[in-house]
Amino acid sequence: MKDSFGVFFVCYDRVMIEEHKNAVKIIQTQVRDYYSRKVPFRVYHGSTNATRVMSFKRSEMVDVSNLDKVLHVDTKRQVALVEPNVPMDMLLDTTLKYGLMPPVVTEFPGITVGGAIQGGAIEAGSFKWGVFSNTINEVEMILGDGSIIKASPTSNQDLFFGAAGSYGSLGLITSAEVRLIPAKKYVTITHLPVASFQDGLDKTLKYTKSSCDFIECGMFSKDRGTVVIGNLSDTVEGKLMRFSRARDPWYYLYVENNARLKKTVTDTVPLRDYIFRFDRGAFWAAQLAFTQSGLPFNWLTRFILDRFLRTRKLYQAVQESAAAQRYICQDIVLPTRTLVPFLDFIDKEFNMYPTGFCAVKADTKSPLLFNGIEDTDYVFNVGVYGLRIEPYEKFVAANRQIEAETTKLGGRKWFYAHSYYTEKEFWNIYNKHWYGKLRNKYHATTLPDIYSRTRVNDKYRVHTKGAAIKTLLGKANYASKSSCDSVHDGPTR
Repeated sequence: MKDSFGVFFVCYDRVMIEEHKNAVKIIQTQVRDYYSRKVPFRVYHGSTNATRVMSFKRSEMVDVSNLDKVLHVDTKRQVALVEPNVPMDMLLDTTLKYGLMPPVVTEFPGITVGGAIQGGAIEAGSFKWGVFSNTINEVEMILGDGSIIKASPTSNQDLFFGAAGSYGSLGLITSAEVRLIPAKKYVTITHLPVASFQDGLDKTLKYTKSSCDFIECGMFSKDRGTVVIGNLSDTVEGKLMRFSRARDPWYYLYVENNARLKKTVTDTVPLRDYIFRFDRGAFWAAQLAFTQSGLPFNWLTRFILDRFLRTRKLYQAVQESAAAQRYICQDIVLPTRTLVPFLDFIDKEFNMYPTGFCAVKADTKSPLLFNGIEDTDYVFNVGVYGLRIEPYEKFVAANRQIEAETTKLGGRKWFYAHSYYTEKEFWNIYNKHWYGKLRNKYHATTLPDIYSRTRVNDKYRVHTKGAAIKTLLGKANYASKSSCDSVHDGPTR
């Protein structure tokens, strides 16, 4: 009977791979047509974790949203062959059936494999593994002229490393081979109280040299925070905590409570609950919806509204409402030596809490990624989320101030967020000559370049009430495929 199941899965995988090949051929035909007519086009994935407003024209769009399947899991080689629109929860759930997991799985379950590669996804284990693209063996890509190519660290290396962090500006990823590691049932987490930014940095650096699997630091004021150390485990130590059910606490509130105690606390969390621990509430960002609406923020309201306070729904609401034009939401990466000065800057200028940071293994191979900013062991990601700033002009000015400080301190930004760099500023940070040569070599000139893809040019009307109703009714979209440029009545200058 066991052999029969094995044969079934082999046959099923073969059918999936044939379907994949047929779907790729259709996309190739569309891309070739745009290329022959010299018509720029954009790629529609069906979802996004960007906070910028996304919009598409049907006449200038390639729809790849059906590339959303795990094609094969090879337990001997410990790899999974997946399409780019496979979300993290599907990837994790599928590989766990084989006792395996990806080394880097993002906290938000809706982030896709393709988005994680081309957007530079990290996690609390990235001090060991680096960014998500560092765990990829090979990608299959459709180039701007419709041809298909495979790229890896040993074949077409310039495209493989260039695509990481390129936001789809060098080609369309159609599949990726993801490395896997053995999984365990739980993650045992230990909270270590910290009394300053420097204390948090020192403890983080100390534990990067240990055998732990995850490290992150949360700060709730300049002098109160906690470093959380995680270890994969098959046994329970301390309390068994969960964060995925409606009746469970939000993870950040649980961490904040332990920081308030100012003592070492050890608990154990089921693996899936730990991996997606920030899904409910999108870190702490969803609390802003309560403030804006006037609803009380307590256990009962979080319980009642739970299904709408998970990241997939929240990103739908953000896209539908354009409300991200009111709230600071930035991820910054900095050299170790400038982490504390940047945190001091955020404290002094914005007093924005909570905030968090984690170490990322440095890697200079991918010029568009942030973790190659210095030839050191680690760089540090800082999440800066939550402050509401109006009117729009002040919001833009605040983002520009953060950008200027980031550049001054030798850092870089993630481009999922609002970016206001001038073209000159942008190409002073990144290598335009290298990037242009790569785009020409791989026929990417009909795809928007990374600067035009990531810079915010327009102001959109904000529709928070209408978006909330649409989200509640399940009618909000991640992005529009209409014949119009905008999903929000057009930009307003």
